[in-house]
Amino acid sequence: MRKKDRENDAFNLSFLDVITCGFGAIILLLMIARIGDITVLEVSDMSLSGIVRELQTQLFEIRGETKILNRELNAKHEQISVWEEKVARLQSDLKYTKTRYDELADDSSLNAIITGELELALQSLTDEMQRLLAQKNDINTTLVGGIPVDSEYIIFIIDTSGSMVNANWNKMINQLVATLDVYPKVKGIQIMSDMGAYMFSQYRRKWIPDTRGRRRVIVNTLRSWNTFSNSSPVEGITRAIRSFYDPNKKISIYVFGDEFTGRSIKEVVRVVDQLNPKDANGKTKIRIHAVGFPVPATAPEHFQITRKRFATLMRELTHKNGGTFVALN
Repeated sequence: MRKKDRENDAFNLSFLDVITCGFGAIILLLMIARIGDITVLEVSDMSLSGIVRELQTQLFEIRGETKILNRELNAKHEQISVWEEKVARLQSDLKYTKTRYDELADDSSLNAIITGELELALQSLTDEMQRLLAQKNDINTTLVGGIPVDSEYIIFIIDTSGSMVNANWNKMINQLVATLDVYPKVKGIQIMSDMGAYMFSQYRRKWIPDTRGRRRVIVNTLRSWNTFSNSSPVEGITRAIRSFYDPNKKISIYVFGDEFTGRSIKEVVRVVDQLNPKDANGKTKIRIHAVGFPVPATAPEHFQITRKRFATLMRELTHKNGGTFVALN
């Protein structure tokens, strides 16, 4: 009995050894094997480096467009600043002009003195004219410097082109002041460009009252007046006649310019003849005077040609419409 028990124990130990070795081998295999590998489901046909290059290219393009837009934005800001300065300056000038006008309008005693002086000067001039006429009937006392000054209403047609503004603008202002000085008092004034644009839009198709303050405002506004011009006075002349022709008023038009760029002098003369017909005595109701300003000798040849055409046109218009043409050196 004792020998049999010993054999059973040996068998049990061998079986346990085999089982233990088997489990150990399984554990060892599990430790050696790579459990966490990621299964590749799909392989991309596009290279990641190509995508990166494409995105970088797009980024550089966006940065370039941003720089361009920033430059344009800065330019717009600068332009806005310039216009804001101009607006502020014009508003300041307008405020000053309104203040001066209000002061003159409120000072009734000053207005009364000015009105009395002008009436006295006008009366003296009339007395002098009558005295001279009594001495010699053939003396034409209505001429000052060769230009008749018998009109009660005056219209200035001013060429605002670059050649006038750059070379003759101060001369033009001085000439306008000298012309106004010839007329101590008139019933109405109007200022228009050679294109027929009004200097003061509130007086469109209306007369500007003639006062010392108004004349000062006209001169001050002229110094900064800037409006489009085609270097031809035709539009201004025809619009002035159409707007202000009145058979019961004595009107004079003064044309200040240096060029005529229109096509036909003869056609302009014909149109003006229709708008400003002569009466039974062969006289027109509106006189047309003109002052021709010089073009620099160094100016291109086409300026010399348009200057001569202006002189030719104005000589013809002033001759046919009871006026005088004066050419300045």
